[in-house]
Amino acid sequence: MRRTLKITLAYDGTRFVGWQRQAEGESIQGLLEDALAKFEGGPVTAHGAGRTDAGVHARGQVASAAVSFPYPVDTLVRALNAHLPEDIRVLEVADAPADFHARFSARSKTYRYQIRAGSVGDPFTRAFVWQLAERLDVAAMREAAAKLIGTHDFAAFQSAGTETSTTIRTITRSDIVLGGADVLGGADASGPRTTDSRALMAYEIAGDGFLRHMVRAIVGTLVEIGRGWRPPASMAQLVDGGTRAEAGATAPPHGLCLVRVDYD
Repeated sequence: MRRTLKITLAYDGTRFVGWQRQAEGESIQGLLEDALAKFEGGPVTAHGAGRTDAGVHARGQVASAAVSFPYPVDTLVRALNAHLPEDIRVLEVADAPADFHARFSARSKTYRYQIRAGSVGDPFTRAFVWQLAERLDVAAMREAAAKLIGTHDFAAFQSAGTETSTTIRTITRSDIVLGGADVLGGADASGPRTTDSRALMAYEIAGDGFLRHMVRAIVGTLVEIGRGWRPPASMAQLVDGGTRAEAGATAPPHGLCLVRVDYD
């Protein structure tokens, strides 16, 4: 009898080619599918809620997979982890409705991008934080970030050459948080806020969907605003007919983490 599994994972994406299986290199999807195949006795396809890029991390990635084996979900958590490398961990396995799909059933995703502004970096967080030498204008970044909340056209933040049916997305949260979060976002983002631009800061964004490299392009634009290279008002102009060439550079992947995926 077929069953659909909902699998929640965390991973350090540093050495992987991303979520999606590639012709070369190790992917999260490929390793998870290989682990599931050991219990299925044949190929298994795992669908991810978010196709995280090479070097991007996750604390709450969700995958769905249709399988036939009868093993209890608690047993599967331990068994799958035994067949996965230590930088990928299955956090939870649950039986889901037959029509559940990790990507298409998702209602909201939350990402966090971490930045540290200061002349001296932290060697223990370097794989998860974008280190910048100069201070940033946090107030200007927050003002700009707030302009993304709502339903807008995010074409200016989509990678050039990407094909998609629509670039309209609805964003429910867009904010800069200082303090109160650990490296990969284990603490609640409502922690203490300060105006100390030397602190570890996190850009939090939640919405119904994201374009390819969208969060990293937003972060790159916010950093340019924080540096004083462009005014906060430019963010509103970018979601009102702006082009990719008019937005900021794409931030490096290692500061980004998929924190949570929400379903009905």
